[in-house]
Amino acid sequence: MSGELVLHGYWRSSAAYRVRIALNLKGLAFTQITHDLRTGAQKAPDYRTFAPHGLVPALTLEDAAGEARAFIQSPAIIEWIEERYPLPPLLPADIHARAIVRSMAAIIACDIHPLNNLRVLNHLRSSFGVDADGIGRWIAEWVREGFAALEILVERHGAGYCFGATPTLADCYLIPQLYSADRFEVDLAPYPALLAVGATARTLPAFVDAHPNVQPDADR
Repeated sequence: MSGELVLHGYWRSSAAYRVRIALNLKGLAFTQITHDLRTGAQKAPDYRTFAPHGLVPALTLEDAAGEARAFIQSPAIIEWIEERYPLPPLLPADIHARAIVRSMAAIIACDIHPLNNLRVLNHLRSSFGVDADGIGRWIAEWVREGFAALEILVERHGAGYCFGATPTLADCYLIPQLYSADRFEVDLAPYPALLAVGATARTLPAFVDAHPNVQPDADR
């Protein structure tokens, strides 16, 4: 299978940020199409023909035969990238180690991010009248809950990155969540192991080039 990879996303989407990191770590070229979440562009009918959930990211690929394929949901997209382009690996060779890395990623993908997703925050505002301070407290609650567990796992298994001395799938998830936590002014001082991973990641072009602020659709 060959063809152009196209990432449908939004510069400040942490889920799209994860996929950008994974693509960069694999050294894969891709183009980007933005869907501005602030205007609801991700709900457009033409986009929903291949992303029926109306969310970003989506990854599309036209194969050598001209058949278009589309993948949705960042965990599935990243796993597809890992299977289709296995080098360099984002998962350890050992089955037990792979489970640990996946559990780190799941803390963010399942326990933190869904509760702080834009549509959840908008629902809190519109249906329950939660003000800006309340939104900030809500975000911080779930970040702290997840980061407390992740801090322990990284202390046990990390050696520069979340697991060991090379980037894994877990780092694809952590770095965007650190960005989001910082954006919403969550106190990260209690998580030195996570901050250390963030500092290491800032030395690697794959992470630097995936940062929201340098994306072509970023606010200037």
